[in-house]
Amino acid sequence: MAGSTFQTNPHDLSKLLEDCHRGVLQLPDFQRSWVWDEDRIKSLIASISRAFPVGALMTLDTGGDVNFKPRPVEGAPLAFKDVRPQSLLLDGQQRMTSLYQVTMRGKVVETVTPKKKKVRRWFYIDIRKALDPAADREEAIIGVPEDKIVRGEFGREAGPDLSSTEREYKLLMYPVAKVFDWDRWQDGFDQAWAGDAHADVREEFRRFKREVLENFKYYRVPVIALDRSTSKEAVCVVFEKVNTGGKPLDAFELVTAMYAADGHELRKDWYGDDANKGRHRRFVDTLRPADSQAGIIANVGNTDFLQAVSLFYTRERRRDAAKAGKQGKDLPAVTGNRQALLALPLAAYKKYEKQVEQGFLRAAKFLHMLHIYRIFDLPYQSQIVPLAAILADIGEDWEHEAIRAKLIRWYWNGVFGELYGSAVETRIARDFMEVPVWLQGGVEPSTVSETLFRADRLKTMRMRLSAAYKGVNALLMKEGAQDFRSGQKFDHTVFFGENVDIHHIFPQDWCKKQGIKPAVFDSIINKTPLSFRTNRIIGGVAPSAYLGKLQKGDATTPPIEQPRLDGYLRSHLIDPALLREDSFDAFMADRQRQLLGLIEQATGKAAYVGDVAEEGDEVESDEDCAEAVMTIAA
Repeated sequence: MAGSTFQTNPHDLSKLLEDCHRGVLQLPDFQRSWVWDEDRIKSLIASISRAFPVGALMTLDTGGDVNFKPRPVEGAPLAFKDVRPQSLLLDGQQRMTSLYQVTMRGKVVETVTPKKKKVRRWFYIDIRKALDPAADREEAIIGVPEDKIVRGEFGREAGPDLSSTEREYKLLMYPVAKVFDWDRWQDGFDQAWAGDAHADVREEFRRFKREVLENFKYYRVPVIALDRSTSKEAVCVVFEKVNTGGKPLDAFELVTAMYAADGHELRKDWYGDDANKGRHRRFVDTLRPADSQAGIIANVGNTDFLQAVSLFYTRERRRDAAKAGKQGKDLPAVTGNRQALLALPLAAYKKYEKQVEQGFLRAAKFLHMLHIYRIFDLPYQSQIVPLAAILADIGEDWEHEAIRAKLIRWYWNGVFGELYGSAVETRIARDFMEVPVWLQGGVEPSTVSETLFRADRLKTMRMRLSAAYKGVNALLMKEGAQDFRSGQKFDHTVFFGENVDIHHIFPQDWCKKQGIKPAVFDSIINKTPLSFRTNRIIGGVAPSAYLGKLQKGDATTPPIEQPRLDGYLRSHLIDPALLREDSFDAFMADRQRQLLGLIEQATGKAAYVGDVAEEGDEVESDEDCAEAVMTIAA
């Protein structure tokens, strides 16, 4: 592609969003519509509110040989649907659609929670938190329900009631939908806080306008514009690069460059060389089964490792500041965010690297103790970072049974509270600070105190990627579930030797013939860990039939006496009588009750069994909201 076919220029964000609104800038007709989760939207708003870069956009001028079918940005007025766009957005669909929805459209935004629930949200900026230099800006971005009232369910404290503009003024909550048009809102705000007694509040808003709102107004986005002479082949290659191959510089690469100036080869520490195995290889090989390519901590990344080191360094700085007499907001935050990684001195890295590596190696042993052997079965990759940091911090104390029991309880609360799904940096730091204190007799960490598991959640655990789904499977194995055929418990050797996985108890084929819907029979309630060979014997017949086959035995499998087989079934929290009667509904109700008891035992907390439904509807896919492949019109 010749250099003259594209140019890069900064564009005003407000103008780009206005072009989206009027249909001047549209999208190629992607296969999937926009759906970004709530936390990613908050993060995007937070970045722009601080004038941080959010990446370049790429557009293609229309009218050339490349003829993509256009589609307006989701939510743009129907009045402009027949407008011929001047350009199409090739890269940046999610960012621009999110920003358009929350700032320009003036309507409630449909999004998805970290628990994969569809919800409708209005977004606000907490003015005081946004002006607090010690506060995490993302925590200043608030999402509230459609009626703008955050209710305090199940004993939790109620959030803000923003159901009127007057309430917004009173609570100093600024609507993100007004970031480009604040005059009328400010007029009402000044009236609500009129008088000399409130002069400081009015000045606070003026400061907010200067330091936050003007960042939206003057925000400029780099746009790589491909002109209409760009060939079809070139556009496809460029699009493929920006969506799959174009890996941006990450924190590890930037820290590597900084440490190199001091003569330290960080890359060699991680990847090794001809003479030495690097840390990455050591992690891959830790507790790696003989017939497997990777152990349970093989997916720990180089930035994960630096994040754990940063937790120790920033805690050290906070403690030093406290000794120097600083308090409250003057104390530096404990964090492992990108900014902290880029500020991590080489001396601190060298001080903590060996201790932190030991923490990750202990984390692998800890996970195996919980019968989590494969990366595929790991509930949350992100939870390994605080787990490793805590284990590195407490050292040999983790071998004490009472301390380990508490740590196990914390881990399962994170899994069944589904707290490590997204936007986890704040939680990681909080757990690193709170859990070691709790292990020594201090107050319960927020990950434990905040967890609420709903009894009905078991019915909706269908997706293999769900953390809680994987958690139930591991708990069953840890509690001593025995294979229906062999009676073996699923320790490390049996797990890999017998190719164990999660399988249906009432087989799919049988359920379909009975008219039972997948949404019901695919629930974790109807699944349990079994060996591949046992699942082959079960096949697609009624439970009464396959239990008869197991009892009778065949040429390769000896017969099993009924009392012994019933014992195997009970080890999976299955009532043998209900299974032998093919009583699907009764079985589902009974096993839900028993699984609930298992989860309550693991978390140390009673589940919620009331009739108040969780907000939002189930999303039927666990796919990431990646920008979709585009189709070229004929």
